[in-house]
Amino acid sequence: MSNLPNCPKCNSEYTYEDGILLVCPECAYEWNPEAEKEADEDSKVIRDANGNVLQDGDSVTVIKDLKVKGSSSVLKIGTKVKNIRLVDGDHNIDCKIDGFGAMKLKSEFVKKI
Repeated sequence: MSNLPNCPKCNSEYTYEDGILLVCPECAYEWNPEAEKEADEDSKVIRDANGNVLQDGDSVTVIKDLKVKGSSSVLKIGTKVKNIRLVDGDHNIDCKIDGFGAMKLKSEFVKKI
């Protein structure tokens, strides 16, 4: 028995291969499993406020004054952050900022240098 995935449209387990496509005999849906893998990778792309793609190790600048949660201090506009690390979640950038320490930032409040 083959290990083909169920149909993404009707969840039928009777899918079969036809060339590079997978076909569902119950609803006649055809799809390319390789295209779905590429789409999943593209959906994980994190962009800055200007739409530039961010990667691990990039340097960014804060574009807006940000209040630091649990503190009375403020992260000023123009603060440079080096060597960012991208993570999943609401705040998708982990970094260390001189004078503040470890922080999590949202990509919408930074721009790539």
